[in-house]
Amino acid sequence: MNLILWRHAEAEALPQMSGFGRQADLQRALTRRGHKQAEASAQWLRTHLPPDTRVLCSPALRSRETAAALAGNAQVTPALAPDSDVSAVLAAIEWPHGPDTVLVGHQPWLGRLASLLLSGTEINWSIRKSGIWWLASRTRENESQTVLRAVIHPEFL
Repeated sequence: MNLILWRHAEAEALPQMSGFGRQADLQRALTRRGHKQAEASAQWLRTHLPPDTRVLCSPALRSRETAAALAGNAQVTPALAPDSDVSAVLAAIEWPHGPDTVLVGHQPWLGRLASLLLSGTEINWSIRKSGIWWLASRTRENESQTVLRAVIHPEFL
């Protein structure tokens, strides 16, 4: 299984006024720069993804807009919301036996997921906005392994 972790692109800031909660956070849209970031990352992904790769995204508007740069048919998945935990994400994607998948989501769970799969421990690793981490599962000598295939910094696209 190929698992591509794609952090949403740059989004509008949450207003500093009190009274803005989770719903306001879910409605933050991409900035103009964020749309450019998302399109550049999507262009790279289009040239490298295997056919029939599914695209799952958080219900947050910024994630849906990022995913839309790649696929108009991205599946909104509540388990990928900003406040999700790694175990819920792994269950939703059927790791490591599910189909090739792009996850469009958020920190801190994206970094924690990458650290868990690569090191065996949840650590607060940082993934840049519109950054891509490409992981793959494989079995060698009856041992399940996770391989890091690529890390793409959005400024290099």
